[in-house]
Amino acid sequence: MRFYWLRRASAPRYSGYYVAVHRWGLPGVHCPACDGIWSTAGDIYPSVDLSHLPDSEKYSARLEEDYAEFERLREQVRPLVPPGVHLWPGTKFGPMMGTARGEFGPFFLLNPWEFLMRREALERMQAEGVRGLKGRRAELRFRKKDPPELHELELLPRGRFHPDCLPADRPPPCPKCERTGWRRPEQPILEAASLPQDLDLFRLEDFLTMIIGTERFVEAARRLGYEQDIVFRELPLRSTAS
Repeated sequence: MRFYWLRRASAPRYSGYYVAVHRWGLPGVHCPACDGIWSTAGDIYPSVDLSHLPDSEKYSARLEEDYAEFERLREQVRPLVPPGVHLWPGTKFGPMMGTARGEFGPFFLLNPWEFLMRREALERMQAEGVRGLKGRRAELRFRKKDPPELHELELLPRGRFHPDCLPADRPPPCPKCERTGWRRPEQPILEAASLPQDLDLFRLEDFLTMIIGTERFVEAARRLGYEQDIVFRELPLRSTAS
């Protein structure tokens, strides 16, 4: 199986644009161990509804200085999300909400970590047998009549970088917040054994802003003519010697 990194084309054909946020999110943190102030951009679960939580307003804070309070908020959400996901600081929940303009193609990547599909494209890809495509309708307001129905994909974190593409002298993650601090490698190599066998589209667990598709996904997209504004870059795989 081949795996591809999905990126927006440098000269996109469609003019679509949006300004939006998600309804809820875990706050960023100020870690008491490493002194880092940080959050992630790529951990997003648009289908998760936090409206019934007794202190749901706390999920709109940008930063939580009290790390124990962040941990409490995170554990309160954990039963609502897919099993096994990490829930990093800054994880977003609920639908994308905002304004949009212009024309949108079948696939749309304005930000590399937010993958939108028109409803009809999502349904056709699902009919082609592409696995793991779960969409939540984005609440985007257009000024024009008959706007497109856009769905944001909920992509699970799976797969890791092979150690050969990472700095040999990289420091270990913070023992408290688990922040790594290293940058995305310029020439990514994927650890073959870590890649999912049941999903055709996912986020890379090591770098959540990277969206990865299998050759099944890419072939279906090309067959349907949905690749106009997306670049598919094949990534090498490598196995770790036992």
